[in-house]
Amino acid sequence: MMDDSSLARALADDLDGHFEQLVRTYQDRLYGFALRLTDSRQDAEESTQDAFVRAYRALERYPAERRRELRLRPWLYQIALNVVRNRVRRSVPTLVALDGAVGNGLAGHADEQPEAIALRAERWARLATVLGDLPSRYKTAVVLRHVQGLSYAEAADVLGQPRGTTKSDVHRGLRLLRDKLEPELLVEARNA
Repeated sequence: MMDDSSLARALADDLDGHFEQLVRTYQDRLYGFALRLTDSRQDAEESTQDAFVRAYRALERYPAERRRELRLRPWLYQIALNVVRNRVRRSVPTLVALDGAVGNGLAGHADEQPEAIALRAERWARLATVLGDLPSRYKTAVVLRHVQGLSYAEAADVLGQPRGTTKSDVHRGLRLLRDKLEPELLVEARNA
């Protein structure tokens, strides 16, 4: 697997020959990012596909030197963020599966007690709900930094704002999460 700078150089030399490597490297990360922002698997899949289409079209127009110097990770996240924002603005109706097939978080934990699995799944679901309820500015910053693992500098590039503003947004987002979740955790601890 190539690092970002090697991949950027490869794309500069042969875009068509190496674009698939770019997709394989980033598809899961961008999908996870879009899923956190949209709360919809279908919207996340479509947003991820659209982001790669836009990335390819942009790379086609860029001269080789610009492709070679491109910081791929923040650039791709910026494209994905813009695609998600555009989808939210369009407000496409959400489709609901009629078969009721929804992941329950129980797969792959055969060595755990069902109660522990259910409790963990419930906590993750609650965290996802509270994260989804944050104002968009803070949610996006927290997801980029703590879910996707971008540095503050990369997250700031994606968000198009100074690093200090990004740090502040992440801090405020985490504080809002803590404020919402701490009372529940205290009640859980008392009842345990």
